[in-house]
Formats: sequence, C-alpha cells, structure tokens
Amino acid sequence: MNLRALRKSAGLIIRNVARELKCSESSIRNWEKGRTTPMMEVWQVFRLRDLYQCTEEELVQAVKESMLEETQP
Repeated sequence: MNLRALRKSAGLIIRNVARELKCSESSIRNWEKGRTTPMMEVWQVFRLRDLYQCTEEELVQAVKESMLEETQP
C-alpha cells in the first residue's frame, strides 16, 4: 500500500493532511507521487501515523512503495 492508498483508506483529503502536518498540499502530492521523500519532524511522523491509522512500519513501507512507483516506467 502506498501513501495515497493509506490516505484514502483513512478517508482523508490532501488539504486536511497538509493542515494537520503544517506543510503544503504540494508536499503531500509530491510524497504520494514519489517525487520527493518526506522530510518530517518526529511529531509529524507520529501525527501522520495516527491520521492514516497505521503503524510506523506500514508508513515506511508506504513511502518506499510510493518512491518505487515514480522510478518505474
């Protein structure tokens, strides 16, 4: 499961995630598309985990899957 799938399974929209993490909507989009690696403070990681209702391991795996999708043709 990638970052977009985690967000959607939690029933969230990009705007709300960005507001909760105090970052831009474009950052969330870039993370989901694998264009950039999420660079977050510890509190943001925990907040994203809680928002997406997943474990830290699932979040790390979702980042990896999102990044892989960007590199595949």
